[in-house]
Amino acid sequence: MSIIPFSKPTNLGTELEYLQQALENGKLSGDGAFTKKCSQWLETYFQTPKVLLTTSCTHALEMAAILLEIAPGDEVILPSFTFVSTANAFVLRGAKLVFVDIDPQSMNSTAKNIEAAITSYTKAIVPVHYGGWCSDLDNICSLASNYGIPVVEDAAQALRSTFNDRPLGGIGSLGCISFHDTKNIHCGEGGALIVNDSKYVTRAEVIREKGTNRANFLRGQVDKYTWVDIGSSYLPSEFNAAALLPQLLESEKITNKRLDLWTRYHKNLSSDFETPFISRHVRHNGHMFYIKCNDIEHRCRIIEHLKCYNISAAFHYLPLHSTSMGRQHGRHSGNLTHTDAESSRLLRLPLFYSMTNSDVDRVCEVLRDF
Repeated sequence: MSIIPFSKPTNLGTELEYLQQALENGKLSGDGAFTKKCSQWLETYFQTPKVLLTTSCTHALEMAAILLEIAPGDEVILPSFTFVSTANAFVLRGAKLVFVDIDPQSMNSTAKNIEAAITSYTKAIVPVHYGGWCSDLDNICSLASNYGIPVVEDAAQALRSTFNDRPLGGIGSLGCISFHDTKNIHCGEGGALIVNDSKYVTRAEVIREKGTNRANFLRGQVDKYTWVDIGSSYLPSEFNAAALLPQLLESEKITNKRLDLWTRYHKNLSSDFETPFISRHVRHNGHMFYIKCNDIEHRCRIIEHLKCYNISAAFHYLPLHSTSMGRQHGRHSGNLTHTDAESSRLLRLPLFYSMTNSDVDRVCEVLRDF
């Protein structure tokens, strides 16, 4: 019986050609021709003034925290149901994390929960677009505007998802996306900072270039470059960009294939299991398909049953507020009832670009048999 893994990196078969071109170009460090082509593609897609490729979404989030001048004593509002990078980026600047509960349908934060968490110390709101979905984003951005608080979208999983026809990651002041090999579009390890507010563009370039004004120098705006701000080496190599470009160019095709698989899962399982909620405001990108089990014991039994048929499934995130670091660096606003309950029930099923319809049918058959 063949193995159905939980995930496989997308491989179009054209990546080697682009990598060979990068070698022949003789420029392998950051911001070469392939990096510029990727950035231009993303800027056109997001209709935004600047997109900067980074070595990871983690680093994009760290750059966002520096740009917002997060400092000790500041508070940052985010869901507890997220990956550690969302929190670490702001903890590294000395911030106090304020965890809010999620909406059990979308698995994302709501404006109501966020507003209850706002204090005079709040310096950023960080909605996380779990699974390429979002919740209440118009109200969150309107709320943030009323309070004068910037929004940083953690859109790690959300490239080519839209909310009211606007691309996720391109709506808040800043957006962060991931090109890790578990994502729909990837280059092994990589990410990007989407700078939607033009006032951050110049400083974002400086921070990404180790705190120097090298970008200005390369444009001929200064005759030499020097150290002008804090920063780090957030540039990916040309190898990363060369592997990424063909996938960006074929991203619509990749997304549509994943959406077909997602829809097949939904049609097969929605009558037997609790499956993702479909919102008319969101066109998601087919990043993941999950079912919700009765409880954690039920989930464990389903995982073991799938293993017997060589099918891998996975759950996600121990809520950050329940971890030792979460307790040390954060507090929660109100009860996190849905976060605790839903995180122990959610089970992700295999979904990847090279997966076949028969693979999906087999997973569904084994689940119905259970």
